[in-house]
Parts: sequence; C-alpha cells; structure tokens
Amino acid sequence: MPQNLTKEDVSIGKIIYQWMIKEYEQYDRERRWYIIMGLLAIALVIYGVAVANYLFALIIVLFGIILYLHHMQAPLEVPFIMTETGIVLGSKFYRYSELKNFWMIYNPPDIKNLYFGLNNIIKHRLQIPLLDYDPRPIRSYLAQYLSEDLEQEEEPLSDRLARLFQLH
Repeated sequence: MPQNLTKEDVSIGKIIYQWMIKEYEQYDRERRWYIIMGLLAIALVIYGVAVANYLFALIIVLFGIILYLHHMQAPLEVPFIMTETGIVLGSKFYRYSELKNFWMIYNPPDIKNLYFGLNNIIKHRLQIPLLDYDPRPIRSYLAQYLSEDLEQEEEPLSDRLARLFQLH
C-alpha cells in the first residue's frame, strides 16, 4: 500500500533520479475531433433511449460532461522521484517491495514510457513519461531492485487507444 507523504512521516532515502511530469497528457484537439465525438455521443444516447436503456444514455451524457470538465482544467505538474528505497509519484511513496516489476516502452519520438507493475487489482500499473531522459541508466538502476518484464514490448492497448482517441 503506497504511503501518503503529506500525511505520514516517511523516510524516502537518497534521491537518485528526479523530474517533473504532467498528471496526464492534454491534447490540442481540433474542431473535427469535437464534432466526431459529439455526433458519436448523440448517436449512442439516441440508441440508449431507443432500446430503453436509459442508464446507458445517462452514462454517455455524464462521460461527455466529465471529458469536457477535464479538458477545461490544466494538468498538474507532479514530481517523480526514484530513490534508493522506492519511488515517489506526486505525494505517494511506493517501496520497491510493493512493486511487482518494471518495463520500458521506448519508441521515440512518440512513446517514451517507464511502467511499474503494482500488486493491486484495480490499479495494476503506473505509467511514467521518460521525457528526454536516457532509459539505459534508469533501467540499470531499477534492475538492482525489481525484475524487468521483458515480455512487454508494446504499449498497453488501453494507452494506445487513449492516445489514438485523445482521451487522456
């Protein structure tokens, strides 16, 4: 269970790597994107009402409202810190013993991500953008504490779809 650094006094150890990342990626969407998504949402709401599945129609409307409100707010800059005892993401501290493994998907310029597997059913991975950092020393350092999942060679499908449809 990650520890909340704002509520608990936790010794995180010596800082090895540190950089600031955005809480999520915010896309510059064109007008065409809004038109297509609006038409899709309207079609899904009409379908939901036509088959008397009002809950589905309500969920689509709520999803549209949440997406709009999410777009109106700028993503926060949060620190990512790799220490000798674990990692810090924002205000959460994860000890290496709480992390299952790590892997990197590095296909510049589009995809430069570091992933951590978690022992949690609901949130099973953390995605950290590597930005312009060289992944080799980071990989070497993490290999001391965690096993690398070499079977992960592609970006997860959910991340690819979110990037394709600009839903982050």
